[in-house]
Amino acid sequence: MHLFDVDIPGGATLRESDGTAAGTGSLVIPIGPANVGVTICYDVRFPELYRRMALDQGANVLLVPAAFTAHTGRAHWHLLLRARAVEDQCWVVAAAQWGRHNEKRESFGHTLVVDPWGTVVAEKDAGDGVVVHAMDGATLLKTRTQMPCLEHAALWPAQRQRR
Repeated sequence: MHLFDVDIPGGATLRESDGTAAGTGSLVIPIGPANVGVTICYDVRFPELYRRMALDQGANVLLVPAAFTAHTGRAHWHLLLRARAVEDQCWVVAAAQWGRHNEKRESFGHTLVVDPWGTVVAEKDAGDGVVVHAMDGATLLKTRTQMPCLEHAALWPAQRQRR
């Protein structure tokens, strides 16, 4: 939904909007027993998107494939993904592009899986490969039972009516 358009003084200019159209709404799809929220890259900086998917659409797994820059990835990648997992008490699966693409573009990498408590349970920092972790409903239920944040969420009146 959110396109990464930036002009960094003395640095790169990135304009996803030049070749990509923004999405118009959140998407949660059932895959087996999971309700999977689908997002891309820069979306991870907008927590309200993930809260809507968890509360309004029942997401319990959040997908965040990305090509974070090396600079922003070092500073924010793990932090943002762990925050989305903790805030929304969901599993987070984040496939990440890595490596140098040209003299001005390098992706951070660090494909990872985060559990609903915010613990990175699987990670591949660089290189081609696959990250595998068995996500289970018991971990999700335990987290949501012991820390019922989603039940306690203070919602704006319009959101309460939708729930």
